[in-house]
Amino acid sequence: MASEPAAGTRLQVLRHLETGPRGLTDAEAAARLAQAGENTLPELRTPSWARRCVRGLRDPFTAVLLVLGLVSAAVASWGTAAVILALVADSCVLRASGEHRADRSMAALRGLVAGTATVLRRGEGGRAAREIPVAELVPGDVIRLGPGDLVPADVRLLRSRGLTVHQAALTGESTPVPKSAGETAAPADGPFGEPHLCYQGSGVATGSATAVVLETGPRTRLGAAYDSGPRAARRRRAGRSAGTAPPEISSFDRSVHGISWVLIRFMLLTPPLVLMAGAALRGRGLETLPFAVAVAVGLTPEMLPVIVTTCLARGAALLARRHDVIVKRLPALHDLGAVDVLCVDKTGTLTRDRPVVARSLDAAGHDDPEVLRWAAVGAWWSLQLAELPAPDALDEALFEAAGAAGEEYDGVGAVPFDPVRRLATAVVRGPGPGIHTVVVKGAVEAVLDRCATTPRERNRLLALAAREADSGLRLLAVATKRRPARPGDHTPADEHGLDFRGFVTFRDALAPGAAEAVRALTARGVAVHVLTGDHPATAARVCRDLGLRPSRVHVAADLLGPSASHAAVPAAAGEGSGAAAGIAGAAADLPGRSAVNASVAGDVLGAAGEGAAHGVRGPLQAPWAAPSPVVAGAKSPEGPTVVVARCTPDDKARVVAGLRAAGHTVGFLGDGVNDVPALRAADVGIAPRNAVAVARESADVVLAAKDLTAIGHAVTAGRYSSGNIASYLRVTLSSNLGNVLAMLAAGLLLPFLPMLPAQVLVQNLCFDAAQLAFAHDRPGAAALRRPAGLRPRAFLRFITGFGVLNAVADLATFAVLALALPRSEAVDDAPVFHSAWFTENLLTQALVMLLLRTGRRLAEGRAPGPLGWSATGLAAVGLLLPLSPLGTALGLTALPAAYHLLLTAVLALYALALLAARAWYERRHG
Repeated sequence: MASEPAAGTRLQVLRHLETGPRGLTDAEAAARLAQAGENTLPELRTPSWARRCVRGLRDPFTAVLLVLGLVSAAVASWGTAAVILALVADSCVLRASGEHRADRSMAALRGLVAGTATVLRRGEGGRAAREIPVAELVPGDVIRLGPGDLVPADVRLLRSRGLTVHQAALTGESTPVPKSAGETAAPADGPFGEPHLCYQGSGVATGSATAVVLETGPRTRLGAAYDSGPRAARRRRAGRSAGTAPPEISSFDRSVHGISWVLIRFMLLTPPLVLMAGAALRGRGLETLPFAVAVAVGLTPEMLPVIVTTCLARGAALLARRHDVIVKRLPALHDLGAVDVLCVDKTGTLTRDRPVVARSLDAAGHDDPEVLRWAAVGAWWSLQLAELPAPDALDEALFEAAGAAGEEYDGVGAVPFDPVRRLATAVVRGPGPGIHTVVVKGAVEAVLDRCATTPRERNRLLALAAREADSGLRLLAVATKRRPARPGDHTPADEHGLDFRGFVTFRDALAPGAAEAVRALTARGVAVHVLTGDHPATAARVCRDLGLRPSRVHVAADLLGPSASHAAVPAAAGEGSGAAAGIAGAAADLPGRSAVNASVAGDVLGAAGEGAAHGVRGPLQAPWAAPSPVVAGAKSPEGPTVVVARCTPDDKARVVAGLRAAGHTVGFLGDGVNDVPALRAADVGIAPRNAVAVARESADVVLAAKDLTAIGHAVTAGRYSSGNIASYLRVTLSSNLGNVLAMLAAGLLLPFLPMLPAQVLVQNLCFDAAQLAFAHDRPGAAALRRPAGLRPRAFLRFITGFGVLNAVADLATFAVLALALPRSEAVDDAPVFHSAWFTENLLTQALVMLLLRTGRRLAEGRAPGPLGWSATGLAAVGLLLPLSPLGTALGLTALPAAYHLLLTAVLALYALALLAARAWYERRHG
């Protein structure tokens, strides 16, 4: 990593790298390129079709179906085996094709960090600067950087002039960071805070520099994150996590595994019960084995892999086509529907990554447009007279707010912004003949140090600046001075005895639609939490501008540090107090971190502010409140927004892991290298298309832009898919359980098998074919109001209650056959019994499909839709198949008219019981 060769002075670093200020020779560079390799990020290999299909067998339901298919083949039930194995193959192919399409879409987004770099090489003609491909850079190369350049490798600055760099992709800090080549012994805030180091993935905002390359390729910090991010994510999802930490399982996997094991227990118990009951009561032994296997198959939701894959693939295709959202991993779409906490960064998500002018204030704190005009004049001529004009974000904000300012003057001289002086100075002619005006703008303390103010006036102005900074605004101080016109350059003496003009305050420009998107997500039960590298006051200000009321603003070091105290921002005037709420959970083991329990509680109140561009900083910070105790096991608030500021990459990951450990399904939206650990820790990692490559590859979902509205569309699509999957499971599992219970009871009471294996198979095929319509259903509005998770305990409770109700309906049919019809046509006549039960089963299953679907009621009065037509077709098959030649081949026969009348009464009572039971269940369990 870059920190080892970077230690020491410039001369020591050059000696360590065996290079010099004039760079390497061509021969030395070629030798090092052969030894170190190209300066490229690690390539990701996509799995083959065969590997994708085999991976589909790891799905628990698919594995269960495969086993049942093999068992069916072992007992010579070839029809059942063929159908089951075909379903397994279909599910694997569907899932593999969906992931393959997503990988093809992602391949178009990959690219290098930069194309070329300016490097100094020593040849026969001496030192020469040339453009070479970034891939050919080697450690020891000396490169030049200018405004707009991307830093092509990890470098140590040798010389710099007014250099500031954007590190948002690495740290999340939205404003440019000053860098300098000087030797410093001051402690840095992490490796990215070292003023003499620049890292691959950052970009030059202003100034110029010469630097020596420390590390290239996978040995850079970006390359190390790129290598660990996607590959670790793939290992995690493959169950092969490195180290001792247990593999992290997504919300979808946890739900499916829980439901799978419930069904597996039922299926393992059913065949032995059928065999023992047949042998003990009816003297039938192994002859009942095909029937026992058919009963176990009947309990299995055979179509689940196909339904799940079809629902998710269809939802992913609609998202890609309509909203340009790529779902790389199909189960991630279900997890999106189940998300109840969405963690986002401030920069680029809630804001547009650029400041705008909020107000311009005079020395008394009153609005004064003249302050803004003079600031724009200074910015205009600082750029016009600069050697390499490069307006920064604050200059652009000044021009946008002030309009055409500065052109009415003639520029005389300028000194561009310097991170050491924290000032920019321009000299213009006017306002009268023989007069020059010096315009100085920069950090509050730096400008006040050069103004002719009394100590009392200075303290008053500092207090005014602190008040504005505490509200989350960035400040730029402006001062002017008139002097007699004279030839010659501007001198530092001209910057003393200035007349203080006032302050220009800046706030982050809000992202269009962010407020509406946050409100829409909150209305759907998704709490939006902000994890940012910015100052807490800046983050709080953005939340207030968006109309959010954060429950509290925390600093990550205080919240997640080793001490037991957790700091929160104290109250500010005008902000009311709300109910306290908390987040608690143990963070999963992350590299270099131990598990942590954290509580986030309280309300957002005022905080200290800070500006960063031009070295602008609020001079004072408000004191922190007293520590609050840890509230272990507390539930996370679903409504209030929680803000955690000054987050490092590991801090973000630990907050996400803690939320997951507390039982939440967590989505994380990030676009920088600093977001990769959190993207990996979340149930759903989300990245925009313009994110750095490592973040894009680590994400499960890729957006066209960093837009919360697109996430809202993805959440809606996920809930549609999850609602259809939940409908299928509710209907299928309750109906199958009822049929199995009724079959077991009938097997004990009847002198013959309740249904022939072939009849069970055909009945299952008809029901399975009808259930394909679930993939095309549109759940009602109720399914979109809250997260749509598959909770095993809730499903077990549901299928048990409604399965017993279904079994009661089947037993009522038995009673009708036994008591209301002549015995010769009912219990003693196997074909009549088989036909009656076959018809009743399909009719009750058609009824259940309509009455137990998720979030939809018959009273809504909508058109039947695919599911309605499918249920109608299933009922028609149940009534007509016994009359057809195929019914005769299956051992079915026509039923007397009286049976149909009695069956209508039974079905009507069953429908009323279903509606009443559903209404009671929803009132009790939601």
